[in-house]
Amino acid sequence: MTDNWALFLGMLLLMVANGLLVTLLSIRGAGLGFDALTISLMQACYPLGALIGTLTVPSLIEKVGHIRVFSALASMVSVAAIIHLLTSDPVSWSAMRFLAGVCFPGLYVVTESWLNAKTSNNIRAQVLSVYFIIQTVGPALGTAMIAIPDPRGTLMFGIVSVLMSVAIVPLLLSGNRAPDYSAPDRMTVRRLYRVSPMAVTGITLMSVGVSTWFIGLPLLALQQGFSAAQASGALVVAMIAAGVVQYPVGWISDNTDRRHVVIGLALVSVCAGVWLTLDPGPGRLVLGFAVIAAATLPVYSILTAHANDLLAPGQVVPASGTMAFLMQFGQVFGMLLGPNLIGMANGRGLQLAIALIGGAVAAIAVARRLSRSAPETTGAALPMGPASLSQPSVLHAEASRADAQASAEARPEDSPAT
Repeated sequence: MTDNWALFLGMLLLMVANGLLVTLLSIRGAGLGFDALTISLMQACYPLGALIGTLTVPSLIEKVGHIRVFSALASMVSVAAIIHLLTSDPVSWSAMRFLAGVCFPGLYVVTESWLNAKTSNNIRAQVLSVYFIIQTVGPALGTAMIAIPDPRGTLMFGIVSVLMSVAIVPLLLSGNRAPDYSAPDRMTVRRLYRVSPMAVTGITLMSVGVSTWFIGLPLLALQQGFSAAQASGALVVAMIAAGVVQYPVGWISDNTDRRHVVIGLALVSVCAGVWLTLDPGPGRLVLGFAVIAAATLPVYSILTAHANDLLAPGQVVPASGTMAFLMQFGQVFGMLLGPNLIGMANGRGLQLAIALIGGAVAAIAVARRLSRSAPETTGAALPMGPASLSQPSVLHAEASRADAQASAEARPEDSPAT
């Protein structure tokens, strides 16, 4: 565990910087007079870039190595933060969001692949626990930093750039040698759909929902009279609520049909969305979106675990990349929708959309439950922090593959296929 301190520290700094930047751009963009459509288009450039990053960075690591790729990508996102500071037009901001989208998933891939190669099976659970804490705490700390006074409007962008640059230092100064790396194989969406239609449709829809509230919540809070610090605080509370429930929800899904858990969580998000639609006052905003976050963010982990239960051990890692692609694809639409929904339906469009998405996911899960029985043997649902919504999660995939191999070995030869 101690050998990984450099990677953990570098990743923590990156998570803090990313959490700060994504919230800062929405709030600062609104302050500069960007309309909802402009903010949504700008933020949607991030997952568009991430689609490219998740596809291209693994082969780049294979060619030039972890350290060079990590250093290059961290330098570029630091440059992107500075350009946000130097400009105030939506075109350049959108271009920098696209650049950050390409780079950040690549940084996560480098870190996770390195940790996975350096981690033995007997401490993998400990490493995942530390990594999950970093995933949860880092973005929350970054978002909370919006509350720091910044009269000139330059301090926060400077902090983002500094954090990005400093994140490289621990890795460069550590004595660890980079592991060998081979880019993973890919699984097509059509092939994954044949294995688990619910995972494909559910991940796509819920990614739309999560990115909708993640981008839209600070703007909705500002519209309801919150200060910038209070708006970021509302998002911090939502992120913490989502992180806290992941372990208990994952444990429940490991001990029952995962689709029942997905149905329950989706219905909770429907109820919270309807409540906020009928009673949209600022007093209920923080609590309502904390419930929505807790009900929507864990669904990705449960659906990936459900898909892994149905996959052969050798298919788990390729499938993780496909599920990450679906997540990014859904996020593009969520970030386009989030800011634009706020002004619809008399200020209730965001809440109503979350309720509709939750209802659709619940309906899909019910339909799959009626048409197919649950697998007899299952692995473990591995929690993921908010920032993991933009990476293929090598560590989680490898842990799931090890779980699947153990389950396959334990399964009797004559057991029926599910």
